[in-house]
Amino acid sequence: MSTLTDDQFDKLRLVRTPYVGPVAYRQLMARFGSAGRALEALPELAARGGGRSFRPADARALEAEIARVVRNEARYCFLGDRDYPPLLAEAGASPPALILRGDTALARQRTVALVGARNASAAAIRFARELAHALAGAGITVVSGLARGIDTAAHVGAGPASTVAVIGAGIDVAFPPENADLQERIAREGLLITELPPGAEPLARHFPARNRIIAWMSAGTVVVEAAPRSGSLLTARLAGEEGREVMAIPGFPADPRAQGCNSLIREGATLVQNAQDIIEAIGAIDPLALRSGRRSFHSPPSTDLSEPERSRVVELLSMSPVAVDELIRQTGLAPALVQTALLELEIAGRLQRHAGGRVSLA
Repeated sequence: MSTLTDDQFDKLRLVRTPYVGPVAYRQLMARFGSAGRALEALPELAARGGGRSFRPADARALEAEIARVVRNEARYCFLGDRDYPPLLAEAGASPPALILRGDTALARQRTVALVGARNASAAAIRFARELAHALAGAGITVVSGLARGIDTAAHVGAGPASTVAVIGAGIDVAFPPENADLQERIAREGLLITELPPGAEPLARHFPARNRIIAWMSAGTVVVEAAPRSGSLLTARLAGEEGREVMAIPGFPADPRAQGCNSLIREGATLVQNAQDIIEAIGAIDPLALRSGRRSFHSPPSTDLSEPERSRVVELLSMSPVAVDELIRQTGLAPALVQTALLELEIAGRLQRHAGGRVSLA
């Protein structure tokens, strides 16, 4: 495993710097052209946004992180790199950096996410396993989250060499513990993905972020069993927001584990009964053909922002999320100026970004 180049190290430092989220990362790269120049500009941007102090990620801590990645036979992949999952790169808030272990070619093939309940029924587990096996036999990569229940059935059914496991922990952390052997097999024969640094524990707050990777790197998401307000439904919603196909397996109405899937179907998800239904639903999507301008960062926002213009944006913000388009409409400012003000506030730690292009005060 090779170490990072200077430019890659700067990218990682930018990613690990507090308050630099996926949207801010893209905007910084667009404006300054490189991570190194963006890092130099961060203190001034934070000051403009009202931040009192600013510290980039510690270089020595990053060197220790890189060493752990190398020891675990993994490597970094940055947005714009050839091996970055092409469908994931299409999402506007895709993670700027991933840690990969395994066969990166799997993410460049046709991919389908197969997710569901951890406490799934025996019938659903068997169905998920058979469904994954049929998809893998048709040359489709199965993506899931390595959780108990449906996720495990999906990985086992597809076989380690035809599956991608996206985990909500560090690349060196096995979770759940009983899937340690399966996780290692996938890492050696398939592909293991995380955006978290080595040693990161599987905390609850990590799993919504993991779910977005699962949904966005897949042409479609199939939910096998899911209770209302479950993580599987969140994955389906994230897929739908990015224009991906959402599919669900119908279940017996009296079973609480079927309520989520039945609700998805009632709301317009494609009803799935077999692998052929899935193949027809995702069509002939070629992930490589969708690799558009996400490989490069362009259209940098203007830096020509006066204090009165900045104040107009801040005055419209509150703790309640509001769409950026609404801020543009109400301020009457050019979109680039509003985005500049929001970027400065975010770097200062005063802005929080939400799904659907909405923002609020932090």
